[in-house]
Amino acid sequence: MLIPYEPALVAGTLVQRYKRFLADIRLADGRELTLHCPNTGSMKNCGEPGSRVWVKLEQRPGRKLPGTWELVETLPGELACIHSARANSVIAAALAAGLIAPLTGYPVVRREVTLTPGGSRFDFLLEGAPGSCVLEVKSVTLALGGGVGAFPDAVSLRGQKHLRELTQLAQAGQRACLLFCVMHSGIACVRPADHIDPVYGQLLREAVAAGVQVLAWSIIPTPAGLEVAGQLPVLLQGEGSSQT
Repeated sequence: MLIPYEPALVAGTLVQRYKRFLADIRLADGRELTLHCPNTGSMKNCGEPGSRVWVKLEQRPGRKLPGTWELVETLPGELACIHSARANSVIAAALAAGLIAPLTGYPVVRREVTLTPGGSRFDFLLEGAPGSCVLEVKSVTLALGGGVGAFPDAVSLRGQKHLRELTQLAQAGQRACLLFCVMHSGIACVRPADHIDPVYGQLLREAVAAGVQVLAWSIIPTPAGLEVAGQLPVLLQGEGSSQT
C-alpha cells in the first residue's frame, strides 16, 4: 500500500537545520529556501549538511514558509521520512486497510483520546467486540547501522510518561499497545536507545512485563510516497530476544 505525496516532492540539498523547526534547502535550480522542519527530536544521523533531501513546496495564503522538508538520504540508497506527524497518518491508513494484523477486528478507530482526567492523550483508541485497545505510535528514524534502529533519538520525558500510563492500563486489564512506526528504509529491527535514554529503555521492558504489546512496523519512504511494508522485530534484551 503506497500513500502518495501530493503535490510531488522536489529534490534538493540540506544546507542546515536550525532553531529546531527551520531548515535551509538548496534546490536543483539554485534557489535556497527556508522551509519548515516538522520534527521535534534531535534527528540524529538524519540532519547532516550536504545530505540529499526531498521537500514539499506549498504556496498558500497565511503560510509563513514556502514548504516542508519531508525526506532525507542518510546513506546511499537509504531514505528516512523526518516528518514525524506522518507516522500517525500512515498508521491510520494502514489500520483502515486492515494491514496491521495484530490490530485488526476493531471497526471503530478514534484518534487523540484521553482516558483519564489529567492523563496523556493517546494517538488511537480502537473499539469493537469484545473490547478496546489503546494505541500509542512513535516515529523511528534513528539508524544505528547493521539494520538496527532505536528509539528515542533524545531523552523523551513525554515518551516515558506514555509508557508509565500504558503499563497502568495493562495492569488494570485494558489492552494497550505501543507501535514503533519505522520510517527508514535501512532499519530492519528496533530496540530501545538505552545509550540515549536509559529510563525509557527500562520503562519499555517493565511495560512489556506488565502486558503492554510492543510492535514495530516498517514504512518505506520514497519520493513517490510512503509504502506500508510489514512487521519488524523489537529487540528488548539484545539481538537474541524480541517481542512481536
